[in-house]
Amino acid sequence: MATSKAFLFFFLLSTSQVLFVSGTKFEVGGKSGWEVPKSKNGQQMYNEWASKNRFKVDDALSFNYTKDSVMVVTKDEYEKCHSAHPIFYSNNGATTFTLDRPGLFYFISGVAGHCERGQKMIIKVLEPATPPQSADQNATDPSQPKHGSAATAAISSAATLVFCMVSFVVVFFF
Repeated sequence: MATSKAFLFFFLLSTSQVLFVSGTKFEVGGKSGWEVPKSKNGQQMYNEWASKNRFKVDDALSFNYTKDSVMVVTKDEYEKCHSAHPIFYSNNGATTFTLDRPGLFYFISGVAGHCERGQKMIIKVLEPATPPQSADQNATDPSQPKHGSAATAAISSAATLVFCMVSFVVVFFF
């Protein structure tokens, strides 16, 4: 009986990990970290790095730096290399920023002169993948509410989580 409970416990544990998939963590600037580019040719260094990666919702950017800061700003503030009221600000030397939505994120250094010398970056977060619609789905009545794959996935994940929790309670308490 104890072996069965142990097997079921590890099965439920491994199943629950599928529900909590996290994103990828990217180290901005690699070994050098978040710093002013060393040459004038490095003005686009961070944007070139960003263009070689594919970012998804829930991915995280890790900024490592000394005597500097990182700010998330608007497009206009990015272009001006200045923000009096950034969307996000950190100067702790080891900042992790989670990309919480699809779209563009604009990053600049908060230290005067660093942005102008190339310490800035635009990150494009991709839209979540959705399965292609069949011809039957496209021909539905527009007055009827549409049920997206995100809602279906959320219900499926919630049902799986409830199943795992109930199974756990049944195995260990009955």
